[in-house]
Amino acid sequence: QVQLVESGGGLVQAGGSLRLSCAASGRTFSSVTMGWFRQAPGKERDFVAAISWSGSSTYYADSVKGRFTIARDNAKNTVSLQMNSLKTEDTAVYYCAAGSRRFGGSYYIFEDDYNNWGQGTQVTVSS
Repeated sequence: QVQLVESGGGLVQAGGSLRLSCAASGRTFSSVTMGWFRQAPGKERDFVAAISWSGSSTYYADSVKGRFTIARDNAKNTVSLQMNSLKTEDTAVYYCAAGSRRFGGSYYIFEDDYNNWGQGTQVTVSS
């Protein structure tokens, strides 16, 4: 089991940047894929980015490719999401998630690929 706590959300103007962090506890963190999802008001939760257990592979949704960067530090049990050139459509609650299988890759784009979720952090981008 992995327990996850997100932080770093807030209010930012369009074009600005935010960095989200996810602190994990649990012995299996360093061996599972980690991902970020987001849910806008009235919409389903969508995949944003994922990183393999070793950090050697990443995968992004087309909507954030080139603007967001996912990274992990297995020594510190953290995963981050650097968000640049933010747009109003990036407004959502962002969730950190831990993969359900060990030593997986980064193509974990479905909610069913994950079995542990954080409580979410709000990101609001104003125009």
